[in-house]
Amino acid sequence: MSEPVALWQVALAAGLMLLSVGLSVWMKLGLGRDILVAGVRMTAQLLLVGLILDWVFRLNTPVPILAIGLVMTLLAAQAASSRPRQRYPGLLLDSFLSVFVSSFLLTGLTLSGVIRVRPWFEAQYAVPILGMVLGNTLTGVALSLDRFTGDLRARRGEVETLLGLGATRWEAAHPLIRDALRTGMMPTLNSMLVMGIVSLPGMMTGQILAGEHPQNAVRYQIVIMFVLAASSALGSLSVVLLAFRALFDGQDRLRSERLRGQRDR
Repeated sequence: MSEPVALWQVALAAGLMLLSVGLSVWMKLGLGRDILVAGVRMTAQLLLVGLILDWVFRLNTPVPILAIGLVMTLLAAQAASSRPRQRYPGLLLDSFLSVFVSSFLLTGLTLSGVIRVRPWFEAQYAVPILGMVLGNTLTGVALSLDRFTGDLRARRGEVETLLGLGATRWEAAHPLIRDALRTGMMPTLNSMLVMGIVSLPGMMTGQILAGEHPQNAVRYQIVIMFVLAASSALGSLSVVLLAFRALFDGQDRLRSERLRGQRDR
C-alpha cells in the first residue's frame, strides 16, 4: 500500500502544469492565465472539500449530508445553466430540477438498493457517489440543453413550417428533442465503450491505489458507470422536456421570443 501523499508532492505534481502553460505560450493559444487560474482554483476547492469531508465523515445524522448535497446540486445546476448559448426565462430552475431529481433519485437507489449502505446516509459513500452522479448529470444536462435551444433557434423556420402545416408541437420538436438527447448521453456512452481497454476510470484506480482488491474495485466501478449512464439519460430527458414546455405553448405555437442569446442580454 502506498504512503499518504504529502503537500510537497502535490506541489511537485503542480509543476507539471508548466507543460500546459509552455504549450500555450509556444502556440500562442492565450490560455496561460486560464490554466494557472484553473489549477489554483481546483487545488483550493479540493483542499477545502477535504477539510469539510473530514468533518462530515464524523457525523451520524442525515441533515448535514442532505444540506451538502443540496448545495452541490445548486452549484451543479448553476454550472449547467451557464453553458447553453441560447437562454430562456426559467432555465436555471429547469436545470436545478433536472439535476436534483435525477441525481438524488439514482444516488438514493444506489445507496439503498444496490450497494445497500447501512445507514443509507453514510457520508463515506453518499457524498462521493452523489458528487460523481452530479458531475455526470451536469454534463448531460448542459449539452442536451445547449443542443436543443441552439437547434431551435437555427431551425426555427423548419419548426414553424411544420406547425403551420398542422403538426403538433411534439411532432414538430421531436427531431430536435431526439438529437439533444443523443448529444447529452453520448459522452457517457463513449466512455463506457473504451473503459477497461483504453482508459482506467478514476474511481477504480483510486480504490486500487488505496489497497482495495482489483476485482472488488472493478465491481464498484461497473455499478457506478451504470448509474452514471442512467443519470445522464434521465437528466437530459428531464431538462429537454422542461425546455420544450417553456418554449412551446398549449396552442402548439413556438415561443421563439423567449430565446435570447448570451450576447443579446
